[in-house]
Amino acid sequence: MNPLTRVGLKLARQINNLAKSPRQHRAAAAFDAVALGRGDVAIDCGANVGEITARMAANGATVHAFEPSPIAFEALTGKTAGLDSVVAHQCAVSDHDGTARLYLHRKFKHSPLGHSAGSSLKAAKHNLDPDHSIEVPTIDLADFIESLPSRVRVLKIDIEGLEVMLINHLIDRGVLDRIDQVFCETHEFKVPGLLTECRALRRRLAIENICHVNLDWA
Repeated sequence: MNPLTRVGLKLARQINNLAKSPRQHRAAAAFDAVALGRGDVAIDCGANVGEITARMAANGATVHAFEPSPIAFEALTGKTAGLDSVVAHQCAVSDHDGTARLYLHRKFKHSPLGHSAGSSLKAAKHNLDPDHSIEVPTIDLADFIESLPSRVRVLKIDIEGLEVMLINHLIDRGVLDRIDQVFCETHEFKVPGLLTECRALRRRLAIENICHVNLDWA
């Protein structure tokens, strides 16, 4: 990335953060206000080491936690070992079943677990090393949601730059009607072109009157 582009992105990010901060606070409050318990189903996409997974499962809700990074998945299963209602899936959520390359953070070797959260299927993400990746399985999230016997109370998505693609896929497949609330972190300044895609998704949500998808979480 050339210096002018970097400066421009930094300025745009600062302006966006000023506008987004109040929305983030409201989104965080809305997420925290969801009361999950036994009989409820939640999905954590990009579970990493299980911090959010454990919170959602604390009162007995069934939580399907998806995490493709082997080192993060090990920490996730360790953290949730005492929570019988957590179902951990070592794969990346996507719009298809198969495999993909998971690109690692450029400082991964200095702190593998600490930098595992930055890993992404998007090679162009700014903080990744495009020369270091591993192959991971992928699962079609729409198919998975359709296979569940009950509604999903909460879907949390934090998958390092593929959130817009995934939500568009869920809309296209008609499965958002099976989910009560969606909370998503969009990473729009970490992947070239993603800001434009994110704005287009916001317009789509407004046009189609989809009100239960929150793109301002975290």
